[in-house]
Amino acid sequence: MTRIGIIIGSTRPGRNGEKVARWVQAIATEHAGETAEFELIDLQDHRLPLLDEPVPAARTPGQHPHTRRFAEHVGSCDAFIFVTGEYNTAPPSSLTNCIDYLHAEWACKPVAYVGYGIYGAVMAIQKLRAQAGVLRMADIGPQLALTLRDDFVAYTEFRPQPPQTPALHGVIDELLAWTHALTPLREPAIIA
Repeated sequence: MTRIGIIIGSTRPGRNGEKVARWVQAIATEHAGETAEFELIDLQDHRLPLLDEPVPAARTPGQHPHTRRFAEHVGSCDAFIFVTGEYNTAPPSSLTNCIDYLHAEWACKPVAYVGYGIYGAVMAIQKLRAQAGVLRMADIGPQLALTLRDDFVAYTEFRPQPPQTPALHGVIDELLAWTHALTPLREPAIIA
């Protein structure tokens, strides 16, 4: 079965990302049916310190136990949905940090984006798209932009507008199509 990791990018206290990610998981699971499994990957659970590996991930797999656990988790996925807020026009540092920890585990896997913020995190997603290209991830075109004004009550209670569900269906459909198309290119991530 196809495994899609939904990465909750923010670890900030009072974050909205977990609510958004759980909604994405529920909608995606219902929409895809038996064709895919959608798993939450909460960066709060992984507690990755600011990148502490002495050698870049492009040269060698990480040596610390926290890196190896995270690499195993990410390596087992066929594709990803990054759920990201936007802090000062950028993704949360916790999301950028987790991406920097790995290399081979991201390669030849598609990635979709669900952003939330004042303007739907569109600038943060643009920065993530640039990073994905360097890692040889297939950066799919559609993205979902949830705004604090329209899709939240008092900026904290997540209540997506009705058009967001079919928009998410479109993101999921394209992500799954790319995931299947790239299957021949993916090799299991090697964790030494």
